[in-house]
Amino acid sequence: MTVPPSIGFAIRFADLGGKRPLGGPDPSKISGDAVPSGVVLLTDRRVARRPLAEVVAAAVAGGVRWVVLREKDLSRAERAALAAELRAILADAGGRLIVAGPDPLDGDAVHLPAAGPYPPPAVRLVGRSCHDAAELARLTTEDYVTLSPVYPTRTKPGYGPPLHPAGLRELIATSPVPVLALGGIETPQQVRECVEAGAAGVAVLGALMRAGDPTEVASGLTEAAGRAGHGAARPAPTATREVR
Repeated sequence: MTVPPSIGFAIRFADLGGKRPLGGPDPSKISGDAVPSGVVLLTDRRVARRPLAEVVAAAVAGGVRWVVLREKDLSRAERAALAAELRAILADAGGRLIVAGPDPLDGDAVHLPAAGPYPPPAVRLVGRSCHDAAELARLTTEDYVTLSPVYPTRTKPGYGPPLHPAGLRELIATSPVPVLALGGIETPQQVRECVEAGAAGVAVLGALMRAGDPTEVASGLTEAAGRAGHGAARPAPTATREVR
C-alpha cells in the first residue's frame, strides 16, 4: 500500500500572514515539554475525503497544532515517510506530531494503547489511551491520557457506554495527568462541554477527516476550546501515580 500523494500541497504558516488562526494556540507556546491541548487531530486516511496531508494542512490552517498519526496498516517505511511529511506541515505552524504506537518513527512523541507496553518507552512525550478508572490507575510515567468514549461514536465501538460530560468529569478528577476527551466529538458545543468538565482538550477524528472544509471545522472547534478554557478549571486529582 502506498501513501497518498500530496506533494506541493502543504499550507505553510507563513502563507497565513504570520497570524494565528481564530481560536488556535500561540505556536510559540508549544514547546518540547508541552502536552497536547485544544483540538488534537487523529488521522485515518481511509475515511478522509482528501489525501491525508491535505486534510492535516487544512486543519492546521484552522488552528490545530497537535496531530496523532495512526495509519498502522502501512509499512514502517511508508509510515515514517508520512510522519516526516506531516511534521513539516506542523513545523511551519509551531505544531507537533505524535505517533500512535511505541515506535516514534524518528520523532520524540508516542501515544500508546491501554494494553501496553508498560512501562512506556523512554521518549520525550508519552500519551496513553484510557477508558476507566482502573486504566488510569495503571499509569506510571505518561504525560497525558485520552479518555473515551465521551459521546456515541462510530470510530470507537466496543469500549463501553459513553461517559458523557458528567462521567468524564468524574474520571478527570482521578487522573494524575492532563486528559484529552475522545469519542464522538463533532460540534463546538461538545468541545465546550468537555473542556468545562476539566479536559485539557479534545481529540477528534471523524469531524475533521470527513469534513468537506477541514479548515472551517477546525476553526470552529479550536475557537470553542479556547473560549471554554478561559472559564474552566480542571478538577483537582484525587489519585497520584507511581513515578518510575
